[in-house]
Amino acid sequence: MDVDLRDLQLLEAMAESGSLTAAASRLFVSQPALSQRLTRLEDRLGMRLFERAGRRLVPNPAGRRMLVAARQVLGELESATRDLRDIRDGRDRRVRFAAQCSTTFPWLPPVLRAFRGREPDTEVRIVTVPDDAPIPALLADLVDVALVTKPDTQMDRVSLRPLFEDEMVAVVPAGHPWASRTHVTARDFTGVDLVLYDVYDQSRIPSEPLPIPQGARPARITTMPLVTDLVIEMAAGGQGVAILPNWVAAPYASSHGLALVRIGARPLTRTWFCATRPGPLPPHQAAFVEELTACLTGPRLP
Repeated sequence: MDVDLRDLQLLEAMAESGSLTAAASRLFVSQPALSQRLTRLEDRLGMRLFERAGRRLVPNPAGRRMLVAARQVLGELESATRDLRDIRDGRDRRVRFAAQCSTTFPWLPPVLRAFRGREPDTEVRIVTVPDDAPIPALLADLVDVALVTKPDTQMDRVSLRPLFEDEMVAVVPAGHPWASRTHVTARDFTGVDLVLYDVYDQSRIPSEPLPIPQGARPARITTMPLVTDLVIEMAAGGQGVAILPNWVAAPYASSHGLALVRIGARPLTRTWFCATRPGPLPPHQAAFVEELTACLTGPRLP
């Protein structure tokens, strides 16, 4: 696709101002020059990007799609420019942190309070990474510290520090047949509808193994966005059995009339790790890892 940085700036300015004249003023170019640039861009793409709505020019479907890309690229360039300026001036004191599969962070405020007491001039950024995959983001220098649990083919390329184990449980209404059970087995899942986070969408390549016993054969799997309240409401409404970490589901048990049931005779657990790039960490990042480790190991589980 023959699109350059000036084209992306044009798209953003046009979308925000709604007219060629205002966009030209914002970009410090003449209106005829900007009009010609837009025409050339649309000719290269083979389609119009804006349509007239009254006195305004508004993006059409093709323009809206291009605008998404423009804002992502321009935003990343702006962020990179700030970061490079901080590196040049010796002010690169940030910790970019990502947590895998996490939809609730009750443990994070104590970590931040303790860390800021040690490193008051350091900024902590909570980063959302594509496809809930922090290991590739870590290796690409998009994050500095990651809380991870799902296996990744590149895990051998990062440093891993074990933190804690959590238990996956079946979440059902209090009146469900499973509610009085000490645990359920693979056979119990036969014909059962499941409600899971969309990280378990089996159409993904590669797909994430389902958090149920080996050999279990559920009937239907409904995947939902990483919004715990939504998954809980589905389970409470009898739309399927939800599978969630115990520490995520437990706060909802009383308020939503739910039962949390062990999966398997022995608990179905996951191990969580603190992941960083190999080698010595800058002091401020090492301090963050120390506070994260202190909070999430031993008896102080989330």
